[in-house]
Amino acid sequence: MAPVRLSALEPLLWGACAVVLAVLPFALSTFQVVQITVFLIFCLLAVSLDLSWGLAGLLSFGQAAFFGLGGYAYAILCANDETPGAALAAGIVAGGVAAGLLGYIAFYGRLSAMFLAVTTLVVTLILLQVLGSTADPSYHIGAAVLGGYNGMTNIPSLLPEPTPFFWTVGGLLFLLIVSGRLLMAAPFGRVLAAIRENERRVELLGYDARWHKLAIFALSGAIAGLAGALFASWGGFINPEVFSLAQSAQVVIWVLVGGRGSLYGAAIGAFLVQAMTQYLGSIGTAYTTLVLGALLVSFVLVMPNGLLPTFLRGLSSIGIRQR
Repeated sequence: MAPVRLSALEPLLWGACAVVLAVLPFALSTFQVVQITVFLIFCLLAVSLDLSWGLAGLLSFGQAAFFGLGGYAYAILCANDETPGAALAAGIVAGGVAAGLLGYIAFYGRLSAMFLAVTTLVVTLILLQVLGSTADPSYHIGAAVLGGYNGMTNIPSLLPEPTPFFWTVGGLLFLLIVSGRLLMAAPFGRVLAAIRENERRVELLGYDARWHKLAIFALSGAIAGLAGALFASWGGFINPEVFSLAQSAQVVIWVLVGGRGSLYGAAIGAFLVQAMTQYLGSIGTAYTTLVLGALLVSFVLVMPNGLLPTFLRGLSSIGIRQR
């Protein structure tokens, strides 16, 4: 993949998306607004992975860990009478610090990319096991009872009304994608793209590849923590299932389906997969997981680079033929 260059049309696309986010709640029912809000939260989680994997080539199966830590940090602080805003900030910090610690061990220890992927997955499953064993009321942090698989309930919402919450989540997703695109086109992003292609050459040119990878990995974890805190706020509930193997794999699937490396593709993939899951569940399909799995496998076989890159390549081919 070549370094990212912003198209002259992207600011127009950003403006159109901002208008759609502003007016969409008025065209939907309250239930639809609530449902699309959680889809946008998952889009945030997918974008967090695309920042590290698509830009720097750092595949992580630990986005679910950072997501869950952000959600639990939000729930615990709210239970201890902190404001939702402070709890949201704590969720961001929890995800970023966890990613920073893992990244420091992996990158400054000169460990392989495969080690990073496996370690993040192992840490996620350890968190699943540990938090799943906290059903006894003696497991608590201050006034926050962890609850094991029963979970933490009655978590206060960041905003009480669905429409303002939708605008907040949509606005955060919009700002992160725009900021991420600008970052990818900046010198820092170009160094990360070069690291993805040939890390040794980047170091020979005098850049500190380890620091660049640690910075983007910690940022990726912080965004996943933000998504987790918003998820706990959206549902008023969180339990150890956020650390499950299925959740870890699902984030990777979202990015693969949409196409990694542009941020747009990750958001599109997460939204489409979750909408498809919701639709299959609503029509009462007996084998929802099997049907969805078959559709995703077929999709990846037909479009191995993802939906968005394949679509853009098709448009480019049409333009060339016309000229």
